[in-house]
Amino acid sequence: MPVSQTRVESLPHAIFLQRVSGNASPTSLEARLGQGAFLALRLVDLLAPGREPVSPDAFHYQCVATDRFCRELRGTSPEGAHVHGTTASAADAYRLGDVRQVVPALLAYAHFLEDELRLEEALDVLATLLEVGGDRLAASDAVAARLRIARVSRKLNRFDEAEAAYAEAGELAAARGDRYSELLSRIGRANTVLGRGNLAEAERSLRAILADARAADLHDAEARAEHGIGATAFYRGQPDEAVPRFWRAFELYEEEDSRLRALNDLGVTLLMLGDATGAEQALTEVVHRGGNQDNLTNALIELMHCASYRRDRVGFARWRERCEARVADMPPNILADFYLKQGIGQARFGQYRRAEALMEEALRVASAAGLHESEFRIERIKNGLRECEQALRVEPAAPAEPVFDTEELREVSASLARLAG
Repeated sequence: MPVSQTRVESLPHAIFLQRVSGNASPTSLEARLGQGAFLALRLVDLLAPGREPVSPDAFHYQCVATDRFCRELRGTSPEGAHVHGTTASAADAYRLGDVRQVVPALLAYAHFLEDELRLEEALDVLATLLEVGGDRLAASDAVAARLRIARVSRKLNRFDEAEAAYAEAGELAAARGDRYSELLSRIGRANTVLGRGNLAEAERSLRAILADARAADLHDAEARAEHGIGATAFYRGQPDEAVPRFWRAFELYEEEDSRLRALNDLGVTLLMLGDATGAEQALTEVVHRGGNQDNLTNALIELMHCASYRRDRVGFARWRERCEARVADMPPNILADFYLKQGIGQARFGQYRRAEALMEEALRVASAAGLHESEFRIERIKNGLRECEQALRVEPAAPAEPVFDTEELREVSASLARLAG
């Protein structure tokens, strides 16, 4: 029988039991994974400081029962392996009297959940790590956990929580002389300022960070700063300045997911310049390489947008179907973007009533999530629909010609063609 919503919300790690209380069958793999995660984390809770000591017999009983359930999940999916690994690590931590034994498993599981866009669940795992670890955590793990909490909070547009976690991580990193993590904290705070809409302050901070990263010869931090500066240029409406920044970030990054994120942003920006071919080359490369669900979902939405830009109805329908299959896992910012760009596509094909309904849905999602910048943008585009409809009755619009009027843009275009070729 499904767990009632009231009961779920009153339990620790309730976010995982929502998979059981939802529409899925309680015996489905998704529901069993949620139950397994709940049980594994409840086992981890027994390691927390400040609680009544658990007798060896009591821990053994709960551990055996949890392991029996989670062992069956181990071979079902990557998440099943994470859930069982968390259980096994908790048992090792209790046996050895060292809570640090469970930290790698919790960090890995949180990373997996973030990549799968299960952001609330990722926060629950990270909060468990900090609560259970307390002062016993290694300094590097304490910093890493706070940086990840900050990033996930920023993705959820919880900017106050993100800034607080970034600040804590920065202080801890500075205390142990960890220059790289300190820079990551500063970059994260600058990106949070960007998320709040203060472009000038974000760019000022990022340019200072870029200089420090270059001086310290820390290429990943340099790439992240370049990427952030590119984002400020993009939001200022200067895509010609953003393109070379995104490309430099792509070249500097060592981690594949970060490289694909830069490539995704490059594709979006090239389309703004009218270069649909270059945009599709970049975005198709993201889809081809795979990577985390965030990157992949964004790339699919942008490929749908490219198809409507080229007035390709078949391509638009194909990419839209692939996007719709992922709607349930989209966080609010991506979901609002999907509805908006689907609406733009319908308008390009003359379906104005459908376009208006989709933009209303995009506005509802953005408003509910407090995405104010998205709200303004959606409102502006939606309010211009009628004028577009009247103009197209007179003369159909044609896609704009690419605008490549600088040497840097031409170099990026050539490099991208080589990458795709």
